[in-house]
Amino acid sequence: MTSDRGKTPSESAVETRYLVMPTQANPQGTAFGGAIVSWIDMVAAMAGQRHCGCEVVTAGIDTLIFRHPIRIGDHVVLRAAVNYVSRSSLEVGVQVIREDPYTGGQLVATTAHLTLVALDRNKKPVAVPPLLPQTEEEKSRYEHARLRVQARKERLRTVQDGNEIEYRP
Repeated sequence: MTSDRGKTPSESAVETRYLVMPTQANPQGTAFGGAIVSWIDMVAAMAGQRHCGCEVVTAGIDTLIFRHPIRIGDHVVLRAAVNYVSRSSLEVGVQVIREDPYTGGQLVATTAHLTLVALDRNKKPVAVPPLLPQTEEEKSRYEHARLRVQARKERLRTVQDGNEIEYRP
């Protein structure tokens, strides 16, 4: 576990790269959403582990927006950073950037916000170190994440109270 002093978002941020291969794409040459989501989940967990200094598990994906397709042969850059922490959970934001391997041109293709829970050695939730946003961008991400966390908790209360809209085919 990390010291109680906490960490800045940049101290636990992660950046990694992948190359989209034919086995990760559909017949039209576009990357499967599931392949992209697995990379998002992996890089978010790495950022969470770096922040917490312990095991983390994904509790949910709050937002996932596929903005632009990613094709076979594209380089994919994933950037993850902790946006917000609660008692035993944290929100990690992930940007998925499509990069042209020949020109270096980049485009944000996908964005996601994941909720992770920190676990101790007995697989029980454990307190998360504080997050210490430093830059204006980090402070803005923290505030937006705080609002998303509040909204998510309200949605969960609504579902638990039985007030959700029921889907009937």
